[in-house]
Amino acid sequence: MDGGGRLDQPLRRSGPKAAEEAGLLVDEPRRSRAKNRSAQFGTLRFAWSVPYRRMFGYGLIGGLGLRLVRLPTPPGVGIAASILMLAGTLGYGAVAGGHVADVVSWLKDARDGAANTIGFRIAAVSLTGSKEVSREEILTTAGVTGRASLLFLDADAARARLLANPWIADAAVLKLYPDRLQITVTERLAFALWQKDGRVSVIAQDGTVLEPFVEDRYRSLPMVVGRGAAQQAKDFLAVIARHPDVQMQLRASIFVAERRWNLRLNNGIDVRLPEGDIEEALDRLVALDRDKKLLSRDIVAVDLRLPDRVSVRLSDAAAQAREDAAKDKKKKKAGDA
Repeated sequence: MDGGGRLDQPLRRSGPKAAEEAGLLVDEPRRSRAKNRSAQFGTLRFAWSVPYRRMFGYGLIGGLGLRLVRLPTPPGVGIAASILMLAGTLGYGAVAGGHVADVVSWLKDARDGAANTIGFRIAAVSLTGSKEVSREEILTTAGVTGRASLLFLDADAARARLLANPWIADAAVLKLYPDRLQITVTERLAFALWQKDGRVSVIAQDGTVLEPFVEDRYRSLPMVVGRGAAQQAKDFLAVIARHPDVQMQLRASIFVAERRWNLRLNNGIDVRLPEGDIEEALDRLVALDRDKKLLSRDIVAVDLRLPDRVSVRLSDAAAQAREDAAKDKKKKKAGDA
């Protein structure tokens, strides 16, 4: 300063350089120290393009050159979040309260109602091939109701539900837009009665159980008995049909140990058949009955399991009568002697 208390040098000359000229100690500037450290340890730099520098245009982060940006909120985010929250709440309530099925049913009805209003209501249903299964049962099983729409009717699912009915062997569901539906079914036929564990059922040729035996109209069907008999009945009864003399006297066919068959005739006689060559055994039985009236005698069983012989078991009365006759014959011989 001069004698008047004023600065004798301009302010712009003050600083580290001016201090050096005056012979004073100078503290190294912070930037210089930073350069030294950079030279010693290396420098980590981030190069950002102009668009990214503009994007991160609000505030530096930690001196790394990164800037936070305040992105604009897309329109409708609040509404979408509210809908999701409401849907989540309703979904949790439906699950917790056990109303999922009701909710799904309501949604399906609403969907079908919307489709019906634009012309996809099912106005006509053509059904062919049904005899044992009623029209109402087929339509209900297929999902065709007064509220169903042709647009959202799943034809494959409807066919699968129809095939679950044991009477229906095959089905076809065809949608004819905009408002007609065609259903064709092929039904199984009642083939025989099957008794197992004391229960009698009506079965088809392939062994499918059609329904419990409760109607008299099935009483004339042939009866098969035993485990596995339903699946073997078609082939065995075809062999029996080739021997009408036996078929007319047959009351039931019994599948023994899932290996061979016994015949129970109307007069109570049991005919034991071999595991193989059933045709030959039946031919022998027919010949014996024709020539010897075998099936008209007082017997209870005929064993045809051995190919070279036939064994016959007499009834108790016949056996007793035969024993008495044998005794009388012995007495007579003794008297003659």
